[in-house]
Amino acid sequence: MGLVIILTLIAILAAFGTLRSLKSKNFLGAFWGAASFLVFGWFVVMTAIHHGVPVGTH
Repeated sequence: MGLVIILTLIAILAAFGTLRSLKSKNFLGAFWGAASFLVFGWFVVMTAIHHGVPVGTH
């Protein structure tokens, strides 16, 4: 379930990048950051729903 963790980190970084791009009025960067956040966030949600949330080592 390392995929969920990696995709979550990417989605969080994309959200921070979107906010930073909006602050500097870089609208193209904000668009791509928001698109990345939506895509990777969707993958996180669907992976967590279908395969469960990581529970650690067994």
